[in-house]
Parts: sequence; structure tokens; C-alpha cells
Amino acid sequence: MPELHIVTGAGPAGRAVAEQLAEAGKPVRVLTRSGGGPEHALIQRRQVDVTAPEQLSGQFDGATAVYHCLGASEYTAKAWRAELLPAEQAVLDEAGKAGTVVVFVENIYSYGRVDGPITETLPRTADFGKPGVRTELLRAREAHATATVSVAAADFLGPYVRASVSGEQLFVPILTGKRVQAFGKLDLPHSYTYIPDVAAAMIRAAADESLWNSVLHAPTAPPITQQQLIDTIASTAGVASPKVFAAPAALLRLLGITNPMMRELAEMSYQVTRPFVLDSTQSEQRLGLHPTPIDQAVAATVAWWKSQL
Repeated sequence: MPELHIVTGAGPAGRAVAEQLAEAGKPVRVLTRSGGGPEHALIQRRQVDVTAPEQLSGQFDGATAVYHCLGASEYTAKAWRAELLPAEQAVLDEAGKAGTVVVFVENIYSYGRVDGPITETLPRTADFGKPGVRTELLRAREAHATATVSVAAADFLGPYVRASVSGEQLFVPILTGKRVQAFGKLDLPHSYTYIPDVAAAMIRAAADESLWNSVLHAPTAPPITQQQLIDTIASTAGVASPKVFAAPAALLRLLGITNPMMRELAEMSYQVTRPFVLDSTQSEQRLGLHPTPIDQAVAATVAWWKSQL
């Protein structure tokens, strides 16, 4: 019997994982509420709500690995706790019955406010807001009997990435000649993780049992500043560098009094008002992978956005 790989969710990470597996000749089953997902001869798309155990039952039978890439409906701690925690428990329970590993796409919120580079050896004990929920998720995975791997990334960059500080709010105005709305300080080092590199790390981790039951950092290129990223996008696209308004953290907090989204962004403003550097050196060695150079990542992302616009 050929290998069967299960991907839950069809956001940027889910799509990248499914496409890389299919391109490598592996059969893939993508589970989403809508039944959507990438199109490929080796990708089977099923309409399944993975938060509902009765719908999930039997979906992992015979699977080599499960890649859990499901996001929440809102960017709030309340939604994350209400939706992500029970969904992950359902996936872990079903994977345990099927005897397969679950690989999670993860962010680095659980480290909280860090001075210096964020390495795999730092404690993941944030206890406030959205970062606190990520801590709860990691602890629940660790406590479960099912084998897991969590692959953590910095801000996503790449095709399909829309809801990110390096997503739609950056690429669309640059490519259409409009002013860019940024957040925080533009001259601080900031890490961006290319989404195909996240997918490659998840696939490699699933295949290597020595990496199970660990937290890894997706291969991430050396940090650049927000301004450098903006200039690189403009140069790659062959357009003039745009005017940029960078909203300071104080303004986000003020707007957050009446605007829920601004309030959620203000909670995470420490990521753009101090250096935000993800060190993936140790994980790169364990995975045997290296990050895509930032100029190549930007070029591929510009090409994708041009296809969308």
C-alpha cells in the first residue's frame, strides 16, 4: 500500500505541505470544512470538520502522518482557546487510534517577550493573551500519548500568505503603487519564515522518529528590517519604493480601546518594537535543511502576488 498523508486545513501551511507531498509522489488527503484545497492528481479533498470527533472518526486509518494546519476563525485568545484546544485534542485522539504521528505548524508566541535571539532552548511559558494559549497547546501536546512534533515559525512569507505582517497588507500596496501601512519600528531586525520551508520541515520531521516529541524551528533566513523587506519587494517587482506609515505601539493601544483588531495587534506589538529574531540553527542541523535565501523567497512571493492581482 502507498503511503497516505493527512493534512488538516488548507491555509498557507496546509497547502504548501499538501503540494510538496504530492509533487514528491505521495498520496495526500486534505480535510477541510469546505472540502476545498489544492488541486493535484494525488490530492484527495474531503469535507470534514476535524473539530467534530464523529466526522473525524476513521479519517486517519492507514495514515503515515498527520499534518495539523488548522487555524482559528478570529485572531483572539478567546477564539483560539475555544476552537484550537478542542480541535487539537480531537486530532490527537484520532491519531492515537490510528497509531500515527501528528506534526503541528506552530508560531513562536509561547516564548513571550525575549531579549536576544529566540532559540529552541528558551522556555515556552508565556502566560498572557494569545501567547498563553500557545503555551497551553504545547503543554497539551506534550501530555498526550500520541507522538507529536511542533514546527515553529516566525512571521510567514510566501505564496498563499495573506493574514500576516508580511502578507497582503505589504505586497498589495507595494505592487499597486499605494502607501504601506506597517506597525512598530522599521529599522529593527525581524525574522520572516518562508512558507515552503515550513512545509519542508514538517514533512522531514514526520519521516524521522528521532525528531518526534520535540519542538523545532522551521529553517529561517537571517533577519532583515521591515524597511529592507519593503525595499526588496519593490526592487524585485520593478516598482518605486513606497511611502510607509509605521503605526507606533502607543497608537495601536489607543485605537484598541474601540477597535478589537487593533487591540489584538497591540498585544503583540513587542514583536515589532524590539528585535524579533528566530534562531533556527539547531533545528536546521537536526532536520538537515537550510532556509531559502530571502531574495529568492521574496521573488517567488512577488510572482505569486502578481498572479493574484
